[in-house]
Amino acid sequence: MTKFSIVTITYNAEKVVERTLQSVLHQTYEGVEHLIIDGASTDATLQLVEAYKSESDASGQGHKVIIKSEPDQGIYDAMNKGLTQASGDYILYMNAGDFFPSDNTLEEIVHRCHLNELPSDSLPAVLYGNTDIVDSEGHYLRPRRLQPPKKLTWRSFRHGMLVCHQAFYARTDIAKNLQYNTQYHYSADVDWCIRVMHEGERMGLPFYNINMVVANYTEEGATTQHHKESLKERYQVMCHHYGKVSTFFMHCWFAVRSIIRK
Repeated sequence: MTKFSIVTITYNAEKVVERTLQSVLHQTYEGVEHLIIDGASTDATLQLVEAYKSESDASGQGHKVIIKSEPDQGIYDAMNKGLTQASGDYILYMNAGDFFPSDNTLEEIVHRCHLNELPSDSLPAVLYGNTDIVDSEGHYLRPRRLQPPKKLTWRSFRHGMLVCHQAFYARTDIAKNLQYNTQYHYSADVDWCIRVMHEGERMGLPFYNINMVVANYTEEGATTQHHKESLKERYQVMCHHYGKVSTFFMHCWFAVRSIIRK
């Protein structure tokens, strides 16, 4: 059975974490490892997480819940901790407030991608899908503006982060060798996804478009709160991977496109 390692980063997230935990709890697919990496929360987050673990253990559905709570050096440091501990075939990040669109999301992904019919060394390097945006209460707002391409390559992100981080499932054996660059504060996820794709292509492995919504993403995250800083850092990431000239002209096109839309 193909196994998924779901990593959830929390810090004082008592207001939003419950919907994430319940979303994972009710996944009908059995091959789930849920790693909850907490940054030493001082609110009720840990109590909610511990209660969730007890409920999951008692359910008999076969999910494994691992909790780690300690101070960290920021969200990407916490993500690296989850990556280090992950033991599944695929790793995905679903942070506090984000959730699966349905109880059978993982089961449907396995079915669509025929994952349980493939030997582990032939699994696609990346599975990717669509994302819907929700508000702070978890209510649907709209589809994510940037949509995944039919065919994804490591060069695709020249046009922006076409696949949301929460909808990007990376093979864990590849990802473990490519930890998040903690020098970035807002865009290490973009850099990480590009590096995972680059390595997957180097290994001659396919990327599989799931062609369905696989994540509901809460809009009010750190990137939204620090929008200008995030854009500047993302520009640096793109310059690093795609070159300064290509990135400059691509961003000129972004500006023109934005004016046309208005």
